Amino acid sequence: MNIHEYQAKSLLAKFGAPVLKGGVAYTAQEAVDVAKDLGGPVWVVKAQIHAGGRGKGGGVKVVKSIEEVKEKASEMLGMTLVTHQTGPEGKEVKRVYIEDGCAIADELYLSLLVDRASSRVAIIASAEGGMDIEEVAAKTPEKIITVTIDPATGLSGFHARKVAYGLGLEGKVASKAVKVIQSLYNAFTALDCSLLEINPLVVTEEDEVVLLDAKMSFDSNALFRHKDVLELRDPDEEDPKELEAAKHELNYISLDGNIGCMVNGAGLAMATMDIIKLSGGEPANFLDVGGGATKERVTEAFKIILSDPNVEGILVNIFGGIMRCDVIAEGVVAAAREVSLNVPLVVRLEGTNVELGKKIMAESGLPIIAADDLGDAAVKIVQAVKEAQ
Repeated sequence: MNIHEYQAKSLLAKFGAPVLKGGVAYTAQEAVDVAKDLGGPVWVVKAQIHAGGRGKGGGVKVVKSIEEVKEKASEMLGMTLVTHQTGPEGKEVKRVYIEDGCAIADELYLSLLVDRASSRVAIIASAEGGMDIEEVAAKTPEKIITVTIDPATGLSGFHARKVAYGLGLEGKVASKAVKVIQSLYNAFTALDCSLLEINPLVVTEEDEVVLLDAKMSFDSNALFRHKDVLELRDPDEEDPKELEAAKHELNYISLDGNIGCMVNGAGLAMATMDIIKLSGGEPANFLDVGGGATKERVTEAFKIILSDPNVEGILVNIFGGIMRCDVIAEGVVAAAREVSLNVPLVVRLEGTNVELGKKIMAESGLPIIAADDLGDAAVKIVQAVKEAQ
């Protein structure tokens, strides 16, 4: 789960991280009121969406008058902001953050993430702050510092100092950066984050170290421990299909292809997507209905897949262990009738009550294409989609 910049800064401030004063606004007049409370003389108006690269897209403006605050807020609110992370469709700006300005002497990059290779929290830092870190990594990888933290010992002073000195900081500024790193690590672990990115982390002309931006992502599996964080969720920033799937305890992720997938088990779902690509197709989603899905959940899963306008065919791949094939068959037939199925449907069933499941589909009167195995299913759905185009 992701949150907005202003929400992230509010959380991080509770852990002692240095942030500038600011306030969120949903209208231009609210933006003016926030700016007046801050006092000025310089403010920054920031569009709030769940994506980076806002500045390049026109979503961050430095202004020097109340009139400009109102003008820029009016321009941003309601605009579709397109960045390299939103894709060409962009995202609608529904709120802006008005923040105090500051005199920047240096811009740095700092992030914490879960490093799967080492099974540790990794601190990634670079003196090239304010830029796309992917570009820095590709062109000048030597400018990136990586320090991993053993979860058994946690962050020690030498870890933070290694990062600070690696960024070229010295004296009091380095000491302040060490404290910032410690506060961010504490927040990362306490809140079960999966990513905490500060870009840029700035050193001001007064030698203060400040979080000028903040991006936070959380482990969704740990949100039950953080009701306060869960309350920060913005449904407008999330895929409505994924939100609907969550209501029915379905694991769904939207992808860019045109072949919808419904599978039981995450590993089998990954294998299904792989074999679709191997057969020349592109999966439109990852959807795991789980081991104990009911007919109703299967029906909802089917409807969610079909709500994607890019879906031109569906592959259902079920290995019935805990999940019974006849339950899947009943759900598929019920959903196909309810949504008036108009795209090719290939179903591969194997396992518990497989013959009963096949009988239910065969007697449904629906144009369901049966497959003998996963390879056969992938070939048939890719071919059916091509013939239907």
